[in-house]
Amino acid sequence: MTLPITSIGLLDPDQVKSVIGAATLAPSTHNTQPWRFRCTPAGIELHADPDRSLPAADADQRELLLSCGAALFNLRTAIHALGAHPATTLLPRRDDPTLLAVVRPYAARKPDPRLVRLADAIPRRHTNRTPFKTAVIPASVVAELRHAAEVEQAWLPRLSTQQLEDLRELVHKSHLAQLADPAFLAEWQYWTARDRSSRDGVPEYAAGAMPSDNGGWVLRDFGSQRRGRTDDTEPLVVVIGSFDDTRVDRIRAGQAMQRVLLTATAAGLDASFISQPVEVPAVRTELRQLLGGGLWPQIVLRLGRGAPVPWTPRRSLDDVLLEPTQLSA
Repeated sequence: MTLPITSIGLLDPDQVKSVIGAATLAPSTHNTQPWRFRCTPAGIELHADPDRSLPAADADQRELLLSCGAALFNLRTAIHALGAHPATTLLPRRDDPTLLAVVRPYAARKPDPRLVRLADAIPRRHTNRTPFKTAVIPASVVAELRHAAEVEQAWLPRLSTQQLEDLRELVHKSHLAQLADPAFLAEWQYWTARDRSSRDGVPEYAAGAMPSDNGGWVLRDFGSQRRGRTDDTEPLVVVIGSFDDTRVDRIRAGQAMQRVLLTATAAGLDASFISQPVEVPAVRTELRQLLGGGLWPQIVLRLGRGAPVPWTPRRSLDDVLLEPTQLSA
């Protein structure tokens, strides 16, 4: 059944569909797409979808909140590009824990060219799991990435050569810990190497080429071989962190992550996630200490230029829209 969509604020029905469609292009762990949207006269609601959580990889739903935060940034940015101000309230109702944000596009706002550039990058951004070409990323671009995180109240610290080496070891350590966890492997297998007809999970065609295993940055293999892969080049590896680790901080960190990813896309860079060290709690604690103890690491990104790869699929709008009567106002 197709749910009717009406105008909301300054947005006509087609524009409402467009901005929600942009939101669904956000990245998510294993491409679970753990979000739902509800259209109301008051605005567009973003809800978490607990049925798409990952109990083994994401027991406290931290990455679910990051993913929803990324979708929220896409939603805000797409609305802004249409000339409306996306007034946003996080966690507006204590009695509804799945309601993460309400965006109210009621005031006109002249689009900022910098945000329009990011909005244009939304359909072009996708996770690239191939090894990256060896290339130096200009310092000016790195500064843009750092600024992108800070604008969204998160931080992208500078990492020394020694910190990067230690981080590489933590990636290996956490990867081996997850491979030794039957629950993680079962969950991983359920969501990956799906056939072309599936609209969620990671299909095998998006897995990327298999490089040699010789101690580089360990990447997850989303293909049928089910083992670790490595990137033997030297990509730009960054950590996005927050000063606290509450639900609000995690949603904000997800918005920062997406702003960084779209900034990278606009600069011609590819990106993928090195999730293992933030998914294993003990290793995440070690990573926090590696960063000096002041930041909570939320995500590790690998940035560079890789070979072209297909996009992962997305669910239809009908699959992600909630009926107005499903939840209380």
